[in-house]
Amino acid sequence: MSRVNYPMNPDVMITSIFQSLTKSEQKVAEVVRSRLKEAVYWSVSDLAEHAEVGETTVIRFCRKLGYRGYQDFKLAVAQNGTESARQEYGEVQDSDSVYVLAQKVTAENNANLQNTLSLVHPESVEEATSEILTSNKIYLFGVGASGVMAQQAQYRFMRLGFNAECASDSHVIAMNCSLVKKGDVVIGISTSGSTKDLVDAIAIAKRNGAYIICITNHMKSPITKYGNVALLTSGVEDPLHGGAFSSLISQMHVLDILTRYIERQQKERSLAALQKTAKAVSDKLY
Repeated sequence: MSRVNYPMNPDVMITSIFQSLTKSEQKVAEVVRSRLKEAVYWSVSDLAEHAEVGETTVIRFCRKLGYRGYQDFKLAVAQNGTESARQEYGEVQDSDSVYVLAQKVTAENNANLQNTLSLVHPESVEEATSEILTSNKIYLFGVGASGVMAQQAQYRFMRLGFNAECASDSHVIAMNCSLVKKGDVVIGISTSGSTKDLVDAIAIAKRNGAYIICITNHMKSPITKYGNVALLTSGVEDPLHGGAFSSLISQMHVLDILTRYIERQQKERSLAALQKTAKAVSDKLY
């Protein structure tokens, strides 16, 4: 990974790559996440001692996050050292009133959006936009809740005048991927990045020469192995809460950023398409 040259929340980035770290590097990550405020003042030796690893492991950990070294990492921690919404408002409790619960959920969602923003890589958005603008066709795929988001994204691309198709059925996704060709763009949406039905199909599309855009929580996951570019999301969910709204909010935020940037790169085409599609349904409203 190249050096990070854009604002990024180190805590969020650690979550994104955690599963791809070695066991020793995960020990460093756990110490940093649990003692983020203190880590700003530690030397590389201090962190190595707290994590019970060697200094080289700490340096390797920082470089996997995209930093040049430990000092670069510490600077990012200092600049982004904000407490999470859960720390500020507390976990949702069974005894919470509707108003208190609403405050906590809103705070969590606000933090989710900010965390997602910290993962936005401008160069990745620009590269994805360039490929989409010159594409023959756009395919959007996702399974389960991510399939719902693929459908919403297909609607948005269609409104902007693109030839876009979506699918959430694993068989239909696989068959579509077998037919894509060079000049097509495939957008695979998966919170985990490990949904086998989607990853296997994306591999087929990659072999056929399609340009692959991955939208996922995890930078180093099975789906990103086949991606030309990855747009990272930040929704947190455990195995019992798959398809949580927080993940969909994060995915929608990334797609909103992407499509709005695309819209502004082709203003005349976008405006014409938006006007045509709006006129087509104008008589459907009272």
